[in-house]
Amino acid sequence: QVQLAESGGGLVQAGGSLRLSCVASGRTFNNFHMGWFRQAPGKEREFVAAISWTGSSTYSSDSVKGRFTISRDNAKNTAYLQMNSLKPEDTATYYCAAGHLVSNPSNPNLYSYRGQGTQVTVSS
Repeated sequence: QVQLAESGGGLVQAGGSLRLSCVASGRTFNNFHMGWFRQAPGKEREFVAAISWTGSSTYSSDSVKGRFTISRDNAKNTAYLQMNSLKPEDTATYYCAAGHLVSNPSNPNLYSYRGQGTQVTVSS
């Protein structure tokens, strides 16, 4: 089992920045690919970004490309999502996810574990 705990969400004005953290416990963190997803009320869950277990490969959706950066520190069992130039449409609950065999990083069903989420609200 892997437990994931997100933090770092909050209320920010448009144009501002936040850094989300996802701390993993329970199993060896550096064996897992990590992903960030988000879901706004009434909308489908959306892929945000993902990173390979080595950190050598990263992926992001077109909607956040150039604004959000995913990274990880395997020594701290932590994945991060740095969010800059935030927009009101980025408002959502953000979840981190972990998985071993993630052939398509944008597919949430390929991740075995998911955290409880952290709320991000961007005001205009």
